[in-house]
Amino acid sequence: MYWIIFIVFAVLSWIVSQSLERKFAKYSQVGISMTGREVAEKMLRDHGIMDVRVTCTKGHLTDHYNPVDKTINLSEGVYNSASIAAAAVAAHECGHAVQHQVEYAPLKMRTALVPVVNFANRWVMWVILAGMLLFEAFPQLLSVGIGLYALTTLFAFVTLPVEVNASQRAVDWLEESGIANRETKEMASSALHSAAYTYVVAALSSLAYLLYLILGSRR
Repeated sequence: MYWIIFIVFAVLSWIVSQSLERKFAKYSQVGISMTGREVAEKMLRDHGIMDVRVTCTKGHLTDHYNPVDKTINLSEGVYNSASIAAAAVAAHECGHAVQHQVEYAPLKMRTALVPVVNFANRWVMWVILAGMLLFEAFPQLLSVGIGLYALTTLFAFVTLPVEVNASQRAVDWLEESGIANRETKEMASSALHSAAYTYVVAALSSLAYLLYLILGSRR
């Protein structure tokens, strides 16, 4: 039964990923007057954020905000591109910087969970595998593995409001600043919604596997 659910989520993940790629490629052809770097720098200035740097990082759609060293890291295709797609991504990452500035509670919770989740991700599958193999002798080991996996699932769900809120801040600011008009605002919103769906699918997939582990451990 679980394999059917796994296949369903794998297909959903692929569909969402392909939709995001198509929209990013399409909206990357819609030009605006500012590059992703310029959009990010302006959004930071408009929010009075002076201690966050905008940098360029390698890769495709590898954009992220690092709250530790306070950097907006934009992929090459976003950093140098003067398109509404690049503007949406850059503004979204700046939305995280704004969350950091205003001490947005879900972001604070996610940041606090990062070291714990990094530890869990490193060991969880090994502990679960050992728990399954040694279930008769050490049944508690599987419970520890399930607990570690539950932390990663919690992290996935805490991430959802953080990403949705950052996207909403981005779209609102793009319109308020005049960078996006009515038409391009809808494009930016559509692209960011597609990106958000990837987090939704990941969270639900993680929850499905967690439930599978819990039910399997009770047999």
